[in-house]
Amino acid sequence: MTPEQLPIEHYDAQLEEKVARLQTLMVPFTAQDVEVFRSPVSHYRMRAEFRIWHDGDDLYHIIFDQQTRQRIRVDSFPAASELINQLMPRLIDAVRDKPVLRHKLFQIDYLSTLSKQIVVSMLYHRALTDEWQQAATALRDELRAEGFDLHLIGRATKTKICLDRDFVDERLPVAGKELIYRQVENSFTQPNAAMNIKMLEWALDVTKDASGDLLELYCGNGNFSLALARNFRRVLATEIAKPSVASAQYNIAVNNIENVQIIRMAAEEFTQAMNGTRQFNRLEGIDLSSYECETIFVDPPRSGLDEETVKMVQAYPRIFYISCNPQTLCDNLATLSATHDVERLALFDQFPYTHHMECGVLLTRR
Repeated sequence: MTPEQLPIEHYDAQLEEKVARLQTLMVPFTAQDVEVFRSPVSHYRMRAEFRIWHDGDDLYHIIFDQQTRQRIRVDSFPAASELINQLMPRLIDAVRDKPVLRHKLFQIDYLSTLSKQIVVSMLYHRALTDEWQQAATALRDELRAEGFDLHLIGRATKTKICLDRDFVDERLPVAGKELIYRQVENSFTQPNAAMNIKMLEWALDVTKDASGDLLELYCGNGNFSLALARNFRRVLATEIAKPSVASAQYNIAVNNIENVQIIRMAAEEFTQAMNGTRQFNRLEGIDLSSYECETIFVDPPRSGLDEETVKMVQAYPRIFYISCNPQTLCDNLATLSATHDVERLALFDQFPYTHHMECGVLLTRR
């Protein structure tokens, strides 16, 4: 199989294998059926990164085989969004005959949206000059004239040239409401937009009868915070990455959501603040004791929750956990299951044709 082909005929079997694997992993913790959410079988990735290979007068996108490290030419990439596929050949054609744009260009990153906006980052092994900026501006304008809602960025060592802006604004229909999400280049966003919508709607469903306030750790750009705000009196959310916090603050304002508060803190720091072991100036003016959080939501990195955070999470009657690594989820459940039962279990096929899977659990205290 080449990158320009997807084993669509094997999708169902691969998904069934993931379901069986998740059920096996979860045997010690639940007898609940897995709620399964299918991905589109093609054009599901909103992000893509390619190395650029120079071959005489030609140049083209490449990827490397993960096992053999063999170089593979990529002229189309059906795993990526239709917008990325439309732009890829047009961008290469435009750069090929412009020496100032192609010289030492080694990578192109794409960030697209369902709202048809796209950011393209061009990475170089050389300094970027005023001549490059003029040529890049002309390229951007040329592609915009063809109908691409394009924002172009140049990157080199210690250099970032942003011709106008480094973000896109995504619009997602979530349970009858459109939500706007600012997504910044080089920051984390959910890669599979269709699956993200399904995760958000599932999150709303499992918390529809919730009471009180919500505490969220690892909130990113507010992806879940904004959607879940309608189910809670207030939402208190934490995130450590500055660009993500800035995007979250914008997203709160543009969506006219008034009951979400974002704090720039790591989950581990917030645990220390809640336990009273450390004080933080970033919490000045925020009365943590005024929140009546009966639900805590966590969407941690692949490593899962650290030991102290697991203990802190156990104090809440309802735990809503989204995991990109079922193994570390199970590691955490080994502790959490001493006090909580798994009430809902879902598999979101965020990454078709790979062994990776995203899953969600709702736990309630016994």
